[in-house]
Order: sequence, then C-alpha cells, then structure tokens
Amino acid sequence: MKLVSPGEAAANTNDIPAEAGEEFVRIGEMAKKYGVTLRTLRFYEDKGLLNPHRDGSTRLYTRRDKARLKLILLGRKVGFSLRDVKQMMDLYDPTGTNTKQLRLALDKSEKQRALIDDAIGELSNSMSVVRQMLVERTAPAQASAAG
Repeated sequence: MKLVSPGEAAANTNDIPAEAGEEFVRIGEMAKKYGVTLRTLRFYEDKGLLNPHRDGSTRLYTRRDKARLKLILLGRKVGFSLRDVKQMMDLYDPTGTNTKQLRLALDKSEKQRALIDDAIGELSNSMSVVRQMLVERTAPAQASAAG
C-alpha cells in the first residue's frame, strides 16, 4: 500500500514527459502564485530542486514543478534545510514502496518537531518574563498618577 498522494507523486517523479496539452507556467507567474522571487526559483533550479522545461531562455514550469515547489515551501516553513528537503524528495521511487523515503521524512519530522517544541517553550518563557517586567514598570507609574 502506497502512502504517497498523487500530488506528492507528481512532485517527486523526475522523468515525467510533458503530456500533450499540458499547461506550462512562466517563471513570473510561478513566482507570483507562490509568493517567491524569481531569484528564489532560479536558486531552487540551481540546487536541483526544480527542473523547468526550457524554451530558449524561457523557463516553463509544469504541474510537477508546482507540486515540488509546494513541498519545498512547506519544508522551509517548518524549518527543514533545503538539503533535507532535497534528500527526502530525491528518495522518491515511482515504482517502489517508498518506505525509505517515508522513514526518513518521519525521522526528520520528529526531530524538527522536538526543536520547534523547545523553541516554543523558550519563547513562552521569554514572553512571561517580559509581561512581568511590564507589570512591574507600569504599576509604579499608575500608583504615582493615582496618588
């Protein structure tokens, strides 16, 4: 049983030929749709994360590229490095069970979750200290204004 959604499959397959009638998106449209810069898209291409088709110097992005970009942005949002994201995407095998990919993704996700939980705890503590400092610093001012 595969636990890979069709979007993930499209995102990870490296050798999907362009289907007849497939719609391509130019780099500007892609950047605008996903809220990234042209430079970011070119950088992801240089790192082997995206592989747009070329028509001369024009980059044309497919549905597969869109799915991969969504995964990249999700990975970055939760704190994965681009190396981690690429490593997880590169393990995808369209003909296999992808258990190695899934195990790696789960392992990295569990570690990242622990780091995020620690950071949230530290932020919560800092916020409590700042709140207390505000109470202490505004209480004397309010007391003298009332007196």
